[in-house]
Amino acid sequence: MKRLLSFLLLLTCLQAGAQNFAALTEAHRDAYKKAFLTDDHAPLKEKDLESLRFFSPDSTCRVTAKVTLLDNAVAFKMPTFDGRSKDFIRYAVLRFELKGQLHELTVYRSVALMTNPVYKDYLFLPFTDQTNGGQTYDGGRYLDLSMKNMSGNVVVLDFNKAYNPYCAYSDGYQCPVPPAENDLKLPLEAGEQRFAGDKKHR
Repeated sequence: MKRLLSFLLLLTCLQAGAQNFAALTEAHRDAYKKAFLTDDHAPLKEKDLESLRFFSPDSTCRVTAKVTLLDNAVAFKMPTFDGRSKDFIRYAVLRFELKGQLHELTVYRSVALMTNPVYKDYLFLPFTDQTNGGQTYDGGRYLDLSMKNMSGNVVVLDFNKAYNPYCAYSDGYQCPVPPAENDLKLPLEAGEQRFAGDKKHR
């Protein structure tokens, strides 16, 4: 009887945790949508937000990664979808387990933002996976991180917060192309899906 009660209590806690995670993820998505309405340069207006699509919240896609900082990294030009480029520095390599596989992604620091006091801690994590071109945007997706997110040699990656570049909604934007080293060898069904509306033109 005690074992059964312990199991039921654990199950209840797990269910409550899953519901709380889902609620937090939905709250993040609501804030994400509202941010389009406060950005004068955003490609979407309020009527377009109904065409945003997301995978169901999945707590297994929130993982802890080991951080290896990269010393003496030099700036390089990351191509953008409009044929130009932006300057970045390879900041750290993140190693983690997801869906039973070991993966590795590189996180970058924008040279243009490094001297801006507001964004000096900003880190950029662009990636591709096997859903691109089908369930998700062909050109991959992004995650935002901060140097402040890194505690010791670990950082939490929540792929439920993966989002599309502005280029997924409209042309006329300078969106970085995820480097080949950041290709995940699995279908990552978490985060934002392909935009369901028509692509816009600026």
